[in-house]
Amino acid sequence: MANFTLLPRLACLLLFAAPLVAFATSTPDDFLQCLSLHSGNASAISKLVYTPINSSYSFVLDITIQNLRFLTPFAPKPNYIITPLNISHVLAAILCSRRYGLQMRTRSGGHDYEGLSYLSEVPFVILDMANFQLISVDAEDKTAWVQSGATVGELYYRIAEKSKTLGFPAGLCPTVGVGGHFSGGGYGTLLRKYGLAADNVIDAQLVDAQGRLLDRESMGEDLFWAIRGGGGGSFGVVVSWKVKLVPVPSTVTVFTILRTLEQNATKLVHQWQLIANKLPDDLFISLALQSTNSGPNGTRTMQASFSTLYLGGVDSLLEVTRSSFPELNVTRQDCTEMSWIESTVYFAGFPSRTPLEILLNRSSDTKMFFKNKSDYVREPIPESGLEGMWKRYFEEDEGVPQMIWSPYGGKMAEISESAIPFPHRAGVLYKIQHITLWTTGGNEVAPKHVSWIRSFYSYMAQYVSKSPREAYINYRDLDIGMNNVIGDTSYKQASVWGKKYFKKNFNRLVRVKTAVDPDNFFRHKQSIPPFSF
Repeated sequence: MANFTLLPRLACLLLFAAPLVAFATSTPDDFLQCLSLHSGNASAISKLVYTPINSSYSFVLDITIQNLRFLTPFAPKPNYIITPLNISHVLAAILCSRRYGLQMRTRSGGHDYEGLSYLSEVPFVILDMANFQLISVDAEDKTAWVQSGATVGELYYRIAEKSKTLGFPAGLCPTVGVGGHFSGGGYGTLLRKYGLAADNVIDAQLVDAQGRLLDRESMGEDLFWAIRGGGGGSFGVVVSWKVKLVPVPSTVTVFTILRTLEQNATKLVHQWQLIANKLPDDLFISLALQSTNSGPNGTRTMQASFSTLYLGGVDSLLEVTRSSFPELNVTRQDCTEMSWIESTVYFAGFPSRTPLEILLNRSSDTKMFFKNKSDYVREPIPESGLEGMWKRYFEEDEGVPQMIWSPYGGKMAEISESAIPFPHRAGVLYKIQHITLWTTGGNEVAPKHVSWIRSFYSYMAQYVSKSPREAYINYRDLDIGMNNVIGDTSYKQASVWGKKYFKKNFNRLVRVKTAVDPDNFFRHKQSIPPFSF
């Protein structure tokens, strides 16, 4: 594709690039002139830059922000929002931000849990990749190029246009941008069969801090390793990814079964822990837990939701569940056969018979206030521990706290923890996403809900991974540590959170960062630091 090639003209721009010296002050005219110079098209770039005086500024800033905790008048606002159309615009944004001492935040979908892709404590620019949404699928070669601003839903839809028996192992939420998703790993219902999205990336194009456009060959294997799981915002701007598509059957089967405490949920949850990571790779059974008022006479209870994708027909699925998880008592009536692409709509939570075109909807109408955390579990939690969890859930408002447990095993246990920076592999039974979300009370009640999830997280310490207590990089959590984005960041300071996300891989990520961005231009509160900082 022409958009994914290094044009000779870009090389010429690099030769005449101005020295990368940060000035203490600048005016909007200075910055815009710099962008025009380095993009090679003054009239085009001016239409892609928004400042606070533009009438569309707030709309462009707010439209993809998912966490309402950060969608307030008091949240830090960027000096400029740049919405590039091509690689020369990305290059210009990097060079001019460096020249005028502005930090850069790169946003592909706006789902960042802590707002790190669109917030900063110092003057900054948002590089919003929403216009980078081209997808080229080669069904014969079983590969696709996808630009970083495309969404997971768009990728799924474009694959299905070309083939009914190819898919890709990425996430459940269709509005997530692939740029940040792939950078931190990315997982979904094909996790146990094919691993992470990042495990299936085979090439990429990245603009580095010097304004060079690099592919896998020119960036080298160390940097290519780092961007597949090392987290977004540390090494450069990935403008496009080449991914390996995976085979899926023409028919898959899904079910969602709900059980409350009165329906033996505690024992079912305990049993799930013993078998979910040992099931055939074609079977993925996730578990969602929340408190409801659906107990006898409207009393509080826990509801366990067992959601399943099986890569095959219903008859085969019933054989597997009857032999491996008979306690769940799955029946034919519980199950629905469909195509794989239809299953992506199902797991996104849309009603049955929703048209597949819903996957092309880039905006989300489910903005909420939330604070999330993550854990990895390597030993089953005893029933007494589960009962202690339920007790603490009943101390919070109904429906506000939730957990999603995603089973590992299968392909995830076969890939080395150092193959890419994502280290949570063999020995992991399942991953927990801790969630507290609310729609009423706004930020006035945030301290109450955030305090609860922190307390619950402390209770869980005895049951989850230790030394380090592992966390998932795409579920950013500033509670576990952060960098000093204003002054110098030390390796020691960053390693507090880095070893939780990356374990031993953190040291290699720091070495890569030191080699490719020694001046630490690409930085945020949990970015990888170079050794010199």
